[in-house]
Amino acid sequence: MATQQVEAGAAGHGAEPRGKRGEDGQATYLIAIAEALWEEMERDERVFMLGEDIGVYGGAFKVTEGFIDRFGPERVMDTPIAEETIVGMSVGAAMEGLRPVAEFQYADFMSSGFDEITTVLSRYHYRAGVPLPVVLRGPSGGGVRASSFHSINPEPWYAYAGGIKIMCPAFPSDAKGLLKSAIRDDNPSMFLEHKWIYRRIKEQVSEDPEFLVPIGSADVKREGSDVSIITYGAMVHKALEASEALAQRGVSAEIVDLRTVYPLDEETILRSIEKTSRALVLYESYRFLGIGTEVAAVIAEKAFEHLDAPVVRLAPPNVPVPFSPPLEDAFLPQIADIEAAVDRLAGW
Repeated sequence: MATQQVEAGAAGHGAEPRGKRGEDGQATYLIAIAEALWEEMERDERVFMLGEDIGVYGGAFKVTEGFIDRFGPERVMDTPIAEETIVGMSVGAAMEGLRPVAEFQYADFMSSGFDEITTVLSRYHYRAGVPLPVVLRGPSGGGVRASSFHSINPEPWYAYAGGIKIMCPAFPSDAKGLLKSAIRDDNPSMFLEHKWIYRRIKEQVSEDPEFLVPIGSADVKREGSDVSIITYGAMVHKALEASEALAQRGVSAEIVDLRTVYPLDEETILRSIEKTSRALVLYESYRFLGIGTEVAAVIAEKAFEHLDAPVVRLAPPNVPVPFSPPLEDAFLPQIADIEAAVDRLAGW
């Protein structure tokens, strides 16, 4: 089916996400994601959404609030709490030429659709040559006192599947541009939205409906010369805050935001290490076999001659995310932990 522009009718048009920007025109991370979904549904009638409570209720975090009024229940489909069925329906719809975007109330519960995601979605193009333009969305991450069933960072599980592109943006502009790219991509994608960022981080975001951010491209958020902090998601913001404190002590930290964790932008990572000769890999997925483990291995394998110190990893232990605020703070890397890790690196 050819891409078509869908006319915006009078009913529900006032709920357009751009109208929810602040008075200064800035968009939160949440609104930027909503804008990406709205624009792509306006642009291409093949795009539709399905998920738990995304219609009348507007989604667990209100990302899709107002969408059902504009696009109707055939394109904004409420589903039962049945994640494996949601993924299976998405795969079937994509095989028939549609472009489904499936929302999970929490990324933790994507594991209820694990078999469909890892056995079918990630492999079917390889097996049959059929494009599967499916996007799986879900709020991930800790720091919001949501305990062990609503705070996981599941990206390593699905990166291992090998056939799914996985994005974990940290800023509203990156979130909007990457989600639009994912929806237009003929390959399956997983788009993880850190819920700590949803309403905390805002910026000026492009209103150009053709604004895209390339999948698989990292971005240097802060230039530096003494140490590279390789990170993604909410940890980008902690790294940036720590870098301000480090600068006061004469330490120049470069912050590399991966944005996409699979495929990994090795070139940008290695270029940064070549400049600074020290690497701190900061991540929120578990330390053991987390995303940062692969980043550390790439640096050790391909940038050894540039290193003046061992590669250091800073990440949570492999235990359930605690509910108790003091325990969760101890579980997650904090600003002081980042500064201490950089100090250890500087000692070499």
